[in-house]
Amino acid sequence: MEQSDSTEQFVRQLTENQNRLYGYVYSLVGDHSRASDVLQETNLVLWRRISDFESDKPFLPWAYAIARFQVLAHMRDKSRDRLLLDAELAETLSPLAEHQGSEVDAARSALRSCMQLLTDSNRRIVEQRYLKAMSISDVAQSCDRSVSSVKVALMRIRRQLADCMQKRIAAEAGQ
Repeated sequence: MEQSDSTEQFVRQLTENQNRLYGYVYSLVGDHSRASDVLQETNLVLWRRISDFESDKPFLPWAYAIARFQVLAHMRDKSRDRLLLDAELAETLSPLAEHQGSEVDAARSALRSCMQLLTDSNRRIVEQRYLKAMSISDVAQSCDRSVSSVKVALMRIRRQLADCMQKRIAAEAGQ
């Protein structure tokens, strides 16, 4: 692979996985400000080690390993501050955080598929309520429905989505 193709692939992977890396780091440091700082340092180290990037191998485990070392370095450097976790506990929790990241990805993928199965009107209700963060009364008004009917619809839709997601995740695990 050409150098520019490899760099482009690296940047794409790094960009696509920023939220996962942040969630991983946050799960280990327990503070948004510190997680942002550690993520910035992790990004710098990843960029400096771009020559180690192998596009034919999974990006996330490599990035998690670097992030874990950055968390440990951060804890070491900030040892005079009170931290929520110590380095030994961070090492213990690290594999669990990585596993939970993949579970979140599976749930997100299942939700995306299940959303496509909803009727257009139900999908619109969910998108207005949760993606646009509209109040239930605003959703009711936009759909020309009563507030109570929107509440009932949301309850049924959430149950339908949960059932669908459980089935899809179970089917993926059984493969």
